[in-house]
Amino acid sequence: MNEAEQIEEQLVISRKRVADHGEVYTPKAIVNAMLDLVAQETERIDSRFLEPACGTGNFLAEVLQRKLEVVKSRYSKSQSDYERYAILAISSIYGIDILEDNVMRCRDRLLDLFKDHYQSLFKQDIKEDCLKSAKFILERNIEWGDALTLMTVGSKPKPIIFSEWSAVNGTMLKRRDFSFKNLLQHEGMRDLPLFSDLGEDVFIPSPLKEYPLVHFLKVTDAD
Repeated sequence: MNEAEQIEEQLVISRKRVADHGEVYTPKAIVNAMLDLVAQETERIDSRFLEPACGTGNFLAEVLQRKLEVVKSRYSKSQSDYERYAILAISSIYGIDILEDNVMRCRDRLLDLFKDHYQSLFKQDIKEDCLKSAKFILERNIEWGDALTLMTVGSKPKPIIFSEWSAVNGTMLKRRDFSFKNLLQHEGMRDLPLFSDLGEDVFIPSPLKEYPLVHFLKVTDAD
């Protein structure tokens, strides 16, 4: 195991963090065993995953790794197709953590993983706009917040808001912002689920804000 792997496999940062926040990271072997139980979903490029106590991203990194392997196997012969589906994959990853350093490390870790896959295929032909789009999405999908209070953490707490990114007409993305609290606590969810692959009726929440369609390489324009 190299130094980077040892750091990622470290289960406890400090006793104080364990005492204050109950922070103990999940070992990679357990992460993989748990994700194997939903392997079909981890291989769906647009299947959304939320980790409410994401730490530095042990679960989310493995989900993204699996998704990017699928993107590679299907679309590596076309750079534009690869970029489009890689952005869709990273846009499906969501996380919350109460510790700011964990949030920053998680974002960086996922972006590095995205960049490593991208560069391994296209070397010097990578587009900065693609990396900027991935970074922009991660800054909105990985939140510094408290999943119990449903609020952000910091000097001015506010409700956690997540952006939904949906592919439209191939190269375009539709962004809609939703309150995490409304997603979890809406009365409609008492009877209807948020998602279904079986064709049942589902609860369709109302967005706080909708944005114009934007090219997947220009998502920073939709802010």
